[in-house]
Amino acid sequence: MNTAFLLMAQYGGKPIIPVEDVCRDFFTHLTAEKLVRKISAGEIAIPLVRMEASQKCAKGVHLTDLAAYLDTRREAALKECRQLTSGAN
Repeated sequence: MNTAFLLMAQYGGKPIIPVEDVCRDFFTHLTAEKLVRKISAGEIAIPLVRMEASQKCAKGVHLTDLAAYLDTRREAALKECRQLTSGAN
């Protein structure tokens, strides 16, 4: 299954997804402002697209960057699952 394709369907083909939408859909425990701070601090490894040079401008995440982040998180979860279940047999 292609994560980018699914995100294109979810977001109507938009290449840049507003940070508020990313927050609402994937980081429900954070506010949009907190998500931007964590991304800016390097705590969450997603490139942030700023529409202008201003700090107050609209911010978003490119669809392929979000897809790559989600795929990376999935790989980490699969690795952890394999480690936890490998001794169970």
